[in-house]
Amino acid sequence: MLTCQAQNHPQLKKQGTAVQLTVKGKPFLVLGGELGNSSASSLPYMKDIWATVKQMHLNTVLTPVYWELLEPAEGKFDFTLVDSIIYQARRHDLHLVLLWFGAWKNSMSCYAPAWVKKDQQRFPRAQKQDGSGLEILSAFSHNNLTADAKAFRILMKHVHEIDAAYSTVIMVQVENEIGMLTEAREHTAAADAAFNDQVPAALLDHLNKHKEEIVPELKQHWGANGYLTKGTWEQVFGKGLATDELFQAWYYTTYTNTVAREGKAEYPLPMFVNTALNYKNVKPGEYPSAGPLPHLMDIWQAAAPAIDILSPDFYNPYFKHYNDLYTRRNNPLFIPEIRFEPSDGAKAFYAIGHYNGIGFSPFSIESTDKPAEEPVAKSYEVLRQLTPVILAYQGTGKIDGALLDTTNTKQDIPAGKYVLSVAHDGTLGWSGIPRAQWGEAGGIIIQTGEDEFIVAGTGIVITFATTDKTTPIAGILQADEGEYVNGEWAAGRRLNGDQTHQGRHIRIPMGTWGIQRVKLYRYK
Repeated sequence: MLTCQAQNHPQLKKQGTAVQLTVKGKPFLVLGGELGNSSASSLPYMKDIWATVKQMHLNTVLTPVYWELLEPAEGKFDFTLVDSIIYQARRHDLHLVLLWFGAWKNSMSCYAPAWVKKDQQRFPRAQKQDGSGLEILSAFSHNNLTADAKAFRILMKHVHEIDAAYSTVIMVQVENEIGMLTEAREHTAAADAAFNDQVPAALLDHLNKHKEEIVPELKQHWGANGYLTKGTWEQVFGKGLATDELFQAWYYTTYTNTVAREGKAEYPLPMFVNTALNYKNVKPGEYPSAGPLPHLMDIWQAAAPAIDILSPDFYNPYFKHYNDLYTRRNNPLFIPEIRFEPSDGAKAFYAIGHYNGIGFSPFSIESTDKPAEEPVAKSYEVLRQLTPVILAYQGTGKIDGALLDTTNTKQDIPAGKYVLSVAHDGTLGWSGIPRAQWGEAGGIIIQTGEDEFIVAGTGIVITFATTDKTTPIAGILQADEGEYVNGEWAAGRRLNGDQTHQGRHIRIPMGTWGIQRVKLYRYK
C-alpha cells in the first residue's frame, strides 16, 4: 500500500478556473510527444529516441506499457522494459506518462498476453449479434477485469517503489481508445442479461441530480422518453443504437474505473482515458462505440471517479470544436495524442493559452529526420521559456490563445480596457506566400498589467483598440523582442519602427517563432 514517501506525488490542483498538474509540489506544463505504438517494445530501438526528443524541446514522453510483455506468463512479471525507460528518461531529465495497453488498445485486445488470448473460455471475447467472436475482450467478464486490474496494480506498485522519490512518471493513461467495433454493444449472454435488466440506480441518480448540467446530447436522449428514473435500458432510453451505446459505455466505464482504482491504491497518480472521435458522423460501431466520447461524458464521470481526465485524440480538422466539447463538465484539457503534422506548432499555443491546457502531445514524435526543424519543436522552445509565466496566469482570465488559418483569419480577444484583434500574418499581403500555402498560425497572449502584454507565437499580427471612451485610441508605447533565460526576461531589439509598421501592429511573421513584450497607451 501507499507509504508516506509518495504523499507529494504528482497530482491535479485547481488554480482559479484552471486545473493544473503539479510535479514535486510545483505546477507543470506537459510539452510532450507520444511514441509510436511499438517503439517502447525494444530497448535497442529506444536508444536513439532520447536525443531526438531532446532536440524537440520536449519535457515529457508518453510511452506504452504492454500487458503482454509485462506479464508474459500468468503471475510472472518482467519489468525490464519499464525500468529501462524510466531510468533513461530520468537520465535525460525527461518525465514520462505511461500508457497502459491492457485489455484494450484502439478497441482491440491486441496487447493482451497470449495466455489470455488463447484461453477464451476463461477470458471470453465480446460477441456480435450473430454469436461470432471479436478480437475484443468482454467488459462483462469478471476474469478479464480481475486479470487486467491485477497486472495494472502490480505495475503501479512497482512504479511507486522505483520512482516515487523522483516523479519521473507523472500521469498514467488507463487502456487506450476504448470502444466497441463493429457493433454498438456486446451481445454475450452476460451482456444481454445486463441489457434487459434495470438501469443501475447509480447512473439514474447521477442523471437526476445533474439534470440541468449534463451535456445536451445525453439530456435530449434521456428526455425523449420522459426522463424516467427507473426501468430497463430500452424503457428509460428507448430502442436504438444510441441506447446500446449508453449501455456499453456504462460497463466500459465501471470496468475502467476498477482498473484505475486498483492502480491508485498503490500509487495515486493522475489518470486519464483517451478517445477515438466520431468526426465522420457515422453510427455507433462504425466508430469505436461507448468510449469516453463527448456525448457520453456524464456516463464516464458518473461511473469512473478514479479517472481524472477524459481526453480527445485528434486525427481530424475540427480542433476547436472538440476542445470546446471536452472542456465541458469541468473536464480539464489534456491532449495526449494528435497527428504529427506542421499545424501542431500553432495548435499547441492555442490549446494551452485558450483552454488552460495541461499539455499537448503529437503521436509518433520520434518519426522525424529533422527534429529541431519541426514546427512543434519551435513552438515548444517558446513555450518552454514561457512556462513559469503561463502557469502563473492560467485560470486568472488574463491569458488566451489564437488559432488562425485560411478560413478563420481573425480573432478578437478582450483584455481589460483593450480589444486585441489577432489576424493571420498572411492577411498583410507582404509575404508573397499564396493563401493556399499560409498554413496555420497561432499564439498566446498574456496580460501582465493594465497596459502590458506578453505576445508569443508564429504567423500572427495584432492590432489594438480600446473600450475607454475618454481616451478612445490605443497605441503601442513600446515593443521589445527577447527571450526568457532561467525565468528572467532578456530583452533584445526595440521594435518601434518597421517591425511594428511604425506603431500600427505587433507582428510575428509566418515561418518565425518569437516572444515580444508590449506596452500600450491610450490617447484622444
